[in-house]
Amino acid sequence: MKSRVTWVENRMFVGESGSGHSVVMDGAPEAGGRNAGIRPMEMLLIGLAGCTAFDVILILERSREQVTNCVVEVEAERAETDPKVFTRVHLVYKIVGRSLKLDKVERAVALSAEKYCSASIMFGKTATMSHEIQLSEG
Repeated sequence: MKSRVTWVENRMFVGESGSGHSVVMDGAPEAGGRNAGIRPMEMLLIGLAGCTAFDVILILERSREQVTNCVVEVEAERAETDPKVFTRVHLVYKIVGRSLKLDKVERAVALSAEKYCSASIMFGKTATMSHEIQLSEG
């Protein structure tokens, strides 16, 4: 995998993925940015949520669960001193489907967290990881 980040101005950068996609990153005004893009550390949390959501949906589909929507929300805390690594990460899986079985959803989340999601494993090196599951019919 490859990626590239190019400085635009002040604290603004454009990140380009090896697969050809781009994203603007920027800092807060108090850090010299203009708040015109996602913060780099927010990108890490988005990547974590995307990685685990990908796994969970794939596992549930293979288990023949009828998922109609999946949202993963992330709440995190960082260390107060440099390097300000993430020290606590809580994931909330909001999954909607038809007659979903809680045990299958719990298994999918556990497999993602413990085996398949590279981002979760990396975050777990510095942060206490936790999760909750909210199921809805629909």
